[in-house]
Amino acid sequence: MQTPQSLLFSPQHLWTKTTADGVWEAGITDYAQNLLGDIVFVEAPTVGARLSAGQPCGLVESVKTGSDLHALMNGVVLEINQAVIDSPEQINDHPYKAWIFKFQADNNADAEQLLSAAAYDALTDA
Repeated sequence: MQTPQSLLFSPQHLWTKTTADGVWEAGITDYAQNLLGDIVFVEAPTVGARLSAGQPCGLVESVKTGSDLHALMNGVVLEINQAVIDSPEQINDHPYKAWIFKFQADNNADAEQLLSAAAYDALTDA
């Protein structure tokens, strides 16, 4: 499995990165999509919703099971990726390109609490 070095990760198997405008993108990891199997439904958080780090904010369902999306940091949802909502299999095909939502973090320094690629690999024994 691939774990891009440029991303940050949560123990709940989400990845994030900042964009050029300081907004954060979030999606599920390759490890998570592999465990879930064929993804058939994504419920993203609502635009404008408050995020609380570690708390459920959405849902991903596969043919096997469902799994909550947990917020990576405190913040506000700015955008959802409608293309992924409409075609959730994109997550299986390209998990690190198929972002699910974008958010504005309350404090960008909170990213220091997230896992590096090496720490995430150690968590998942990848």
